[in-house]
Amino acid sequence: MSIHPMQVLLVEDEPAQREILAYNLEAEGYAVRRAENGEEAMLMIREAAPDIIILDWMMPLLSGIEVCRQVKTMPETRDIPVIMLSARSEEVDAIRGLDTGADDYVTKPYNLRELMARVRGQLRRARPATSDEVLVFEDIALNSETHRVTRDTTEIKLGPTEYRLLITLLEKPGRVFSRDQLLDLVWGRDIYVDTRTVDVHIARLRKALTGQGGADYIRTVRGAGYALG
Repeated sequence: MSIHPMQVLLVEDEPAQREILAYNLEAEGYAVRRAENGEEAMLMIREAAPDIIILDWMMPLLSGIEVCRQVKTMPETRDIPVIMLSARSEEVDAIRGLDTGADDYVTKPYNLRELMARVRGQLRRARPATSDEVLVFEDIALNSETHRVTRDTTEIKLGPTEYRLLITLLEKPGRVFSRDQLLDLVWGRDIYVDTRTVDVHIARLRKALTGQGGADYIRTVRGAGYALG
């Protein structure tokens, strides 16, 4: 029985960087498709959705931010994890990347082993073991088999990172999770992410859950972290 390798779409306009990255991804067993600009990337995504997108920030024609925004607004592609590569190390830029829906960002020059760990982590969490368990808190319900989240009877659209955050909080209502604990549980121990990334994703989760009205059940515990209820 043949197992199809995970499909990576690598979007990088710098040829040498693109080839080094593609070589390392293929050595890890991934099938790599290459795009050298944002417009080419969008065409390839529409042709065949990849399992994960590695996306350079600064590109001609269509920026990485704009590609990410388009991917995350289309229902058929919004669950694809996106890792953004940025030569800019400013926190503001990284936060902008996360605000458009990116699941992670890596600043250049990056450590290849760390980037591969992040790719593995995102793919692992995008395809968790399914169970038919339904987690409920007040009027919020999450079905881990169908990946549907509802509030009252309204379906809530969440990105993959917000979905994993919500599962973590729903599994232990009332428990206070520190940012470091959430990083371990949601992003994984082998991944190095700034704790402020947690705040960005919590804010996005809050916005999604309260978008149609209703109480905000996510509690910020000063100096400690976050809890549900």
